[in-house]
Amino acid sequence: MKAFLKGVSSIAIATALTMPNMAWAQEAPKITEEPLELTIHFHFRDKYVYTQDWPVEQKAAELTNIHVRNVASLATTSSRDAFNLLIASGNLPDIVGGDASGGLKDDFIRYGLEGAFVPLNDLIEEHAPNLKAFFDSHPEIKASISGPDGNLYYIPYVPDGKFSRGWFIRQDWLDKLGLEQPETPEEVYEVLKAFRDQDPNGNGQKDEVPYFARDVVDAVRLINLWDARVSGSERYGDFATYDGKVRHPWAEENYKTGISNIAQWYKEGLIDKEIFTRGSRSREFLLGNNLGGMMHDWFASTATYNDALRPTIEGFNFVPMLPPKTVSGDRFEDARRQQVQPAGWAISVTNEHPVETIKYFDFWFSEQGRIMSNFGVEGLTYDIVDGKPQFKEELLTNGEPVNAQLWAVGAQVPRGYWMDYEYERQWTNEIALDGIAMYEECNCLKDEFLGVALNAEEKAIYDRYWPSLLTYMTEMQQTWVLGAQDINTGWDAYRQRLTDMGYDQVIEVMQAAYDRQYGAAQ
Repeated sequence: MKAFLKGVSSIAIATALTMPNMAWAQEAPKITEEPLELTIHFHFRDKYVYTQDWPVEQKAAELTNIHVRNVASLATTSSRDAFNLLIASGNLPDIVGGDASGGLKDDFIRYGLEGAFVPLNDLIEEHAPNLKAFFDSHPEIKASISGPDGNLYYIPYVPDGKFSRGWFIRQDWLDKLGLEQPETPEEVYEVLKAFRDQDPNGNGQKDEVPYFARDVVDAVRLINLWDARVSGSERYGDFATYDGKVRHPWAEENYKTGISNIAQWYKEGLIDKEIFTRGSRSREFLLGNNLGGMMHDWFASTATYNDALRPTIEGFNFVPMLPPKTVSGDRFEDARRQQVQPAGWAISVTNEHPVETIKYFDFWFSEQGRIMSNFGVEGLTYDIVDGKPQFKEELLTNGEPVNAQLWAVGAQVPRGYWMDYEYERQWTNEIALDGIAMYEECNCLKDEFLGVALNAEEKAIYDRYWPSLLTYMTEMQQTWVLGAQDINTGWDAYRQRLTDMGYDQVIEVMQAAYDRQYGAAQ
């Protein structure tokens, strides 16, 4: 348990779990009259397993009379390996869930089609009113997790909120140089040149890094300025839809234009020379040493650098700005929170209590369950204030990451649940919240590609061609940006190579699956 729990006595925890909950005066009836134990294999984030000792799980057991007992082992340090070993054993517990590298959505569907997991459509229709109401009001999410046969085989972790990342710039550097926040590609270019040449950090050295990034998805984000896309979703290198047609952004003509321009900017020293190699600590290093000027990154975490660095860097002011307009005059943001995560849980075909289990899954989509899965246990991690859950002050101010403290009690765990963004808003600073509000008002967020479920024939084609295609496209992207080759002279050969490697066949099966999956939801 993290620091917050270290100060809570076992008596206090026990009291919190048994005291009447005034916010839930009309509690739903228990799922079973007699206690029912269900086994679960749930390995997540490569180092955690589901545990009946979590205060959240204990409270859920009290409310539902369903007691979940973990059978996953922490001896395995890879959630992916843990899942694969379980499937290979053929010895499935009542519930299988968690997350893994690459996600478990495709695995749930694949093994569901093979008979390992129970189709959930009828169970939801007949026994899960909260889940039914959720899917009825979110048909696009239901479509996105459906198998090629139309069945649901798992209940996902569903995030909340729209915006994940945005553009940040050193406003104090702009002010010092007498510049405005850039609104066009030309203005972005001029600002980055000024950051490079005019010594905005005032140390007398030409050491500023005008544009930088810590994730590969943002290393080439500047191609947006030329109406190109890095990805169709939060996942780097994903497909995208263009007026209902599935294509890959890295095969589009705008992509060539975008990469050509940022390759020139890289050559001119406007982009971090270590953009692909500096890694996840680049934000900490470049901002902490008063070197970084502009980036595209997560709102909540990036905004906290203002609180951390203002005591040591005079005037430090790293603030969100709207996406600059593109060369066509458009203004868009294509980084967003995933609408559905490839994580959650499924009912094994060996489960002798599927009705009780789907009711247990349904509990987490009820008002009670949603509050618990997001905020923890009333009286322990939060109180009800003006009818809404409010985290205890100690949890917000003790210096420990809020999400880590919640994991320690069994909240914000990637079970099948519906996140409530209000949990995050309470520990997001005003700079980030103002930035998110600015993006909300802009209403310039691109639609997310939610993925497709391929049937066996389609998947055979996809698996045959796509891995090598993506590898080739990724390698060429970095080759062009770093200046080893010129995209303008090599573009035709690149497009022909994609064709020779099976790109058209992949797009054909992706389109067929997309039309089948989303036709009724559009």
